[in-house]
Amino acid sequence: MPHLMPEAGPQRAIAASNFVYTLGSGLYLTAGVLYFTQAVHLPATQVGLGLGIAGFVSLAVGIAVGHLADTRGARGVYAATLVVRALATAGFLAVDGFWPFVLAVCTATSAQAAGVAARSPLIRRYGGDRPQEFRAYLRAVTNIGISLGALLAGWAVQVGTATAYQLLVVGIAVSCAASAAVLVLLPPVAPGPATDGPRWIALRDWPYLLITALDGVMAIQFKVLTVAIPLWLVEATTAPRWLISGTMLVNTVMVVALQVRASRGIDSPAAGAGAYRRAGVVFLVSCSLISLSSGVPAWAAAALLMVAVLVHTVGELWHSAAGFEVSFALAPEHATGQYLGVFGLGAGLSEALGPGLLISLCITWGRPGWYVVGALFTLTGLAAPLAVRWAQRRRPGREMPLEAVAKAPAA
Repeated sequence: MPHLMPEAGPQRAIAASNFVYTLGSGLYLTAGVLYFTQAVHLPATQVGLGLGIAGFVSLAVGIAVGHLADTRGARGVYAATLVVRALATAGFLAVDGFWPFVLAVCTATSAQAAGVAARSPLIRRYGGDRPQEFRAYLRAVTNIGISLGALLAGWAVQVGTATAYQLLVVGIAVSCAASAAVLVLLPPVAPGPATDGPRWIALRDWPYLLITALDGVMAIQFKVLTVAIPLWLVEATTAPRWLISGTMLVNTVMVVALQVRASRGIDSPAAGAGAYRRAGVVFLVSCSLISLSSGVPAWAAAALLMVAVLVHTVGELWHSAAGFEVSFALAPEHATGQYLGVFGLGAGLSEALGPGLLISLCITWGRPGWYVVGALFTLTGLAAPLAVRWAQRRRPGREMPLEAVAKAPAA
């Protein structure tokens, strides 16, 4: 298991800010929806619709804010996204109907997506020789923070009063604001040098856009654990319901313990492409095991589901490591924020479309749907190496000209 905090320096400041922020994320992921249904008394259908709208609205924000981080300085822009999310989350307390809810959640979700893009230049600047490994480390820290936040959210859910849920919202807002405050300890990052040519170069990089789309399809795998398995376990198997928590615990512990290690050997775009391919095959195996858990005794269903989660998490580790490597390695340094903002489009689409797709195939259709989903992941993994090779062939044309570097103003 990684140390919670690295040695003193910029990496410690980034990790500390990330940890504080993800405590709030754990609160929100665990009980955010319940706040709107139980405390605000919005119908679940309206909450689902509002969250879907917010997901689509946030897609384009990451690209624009990522470009802003490249050209105006990443630390200040990233801190601003955290402050905006803190204010938007505090605005949840004033929500009294559907449209105020949509406005608040769209603002909060957009700020979250923007923060991911704005933080990327900081990771590249202060992540050492291998920023991809530091990104993997931050993912492990994220899982620790979310787990602790989820435990704290359990209190609000157990108490179940409006006041308890309101305190939970206050906690989320405070964590965002405190995360921004920690960034004061981080040295500022000078804006990238101005270059001639098109401003939105990431949107013209077709190989990178293809990789983004493929990663987005594979990112649907994150919803297998949080959407498909819980529904499948309850509706199609005789396994005990407490096993839902067990599957999440196993996944979280494995990610915390193994994500950094899984990323160390994936140190080139070619290695990342291979990890995508292995992940796709592993997801097919895990989906097949899940499908077999229906129609068998409870002990057998529980065993199959736990083995499936173990296998699935191995694929998740490879998929995440591949995304870290490819997204950074194929992005020019002067446009890291913009490129990582584009790369976030894939994950955003998987957030918006993944739950519905999995419910339609795996829950409504049943056992055959699991094989279709597994095959989709496998084909995506097989296509990734082709897209990466295409991007590598095009890469020399994307690098910033040496003349532009020479003419760039000193920081």
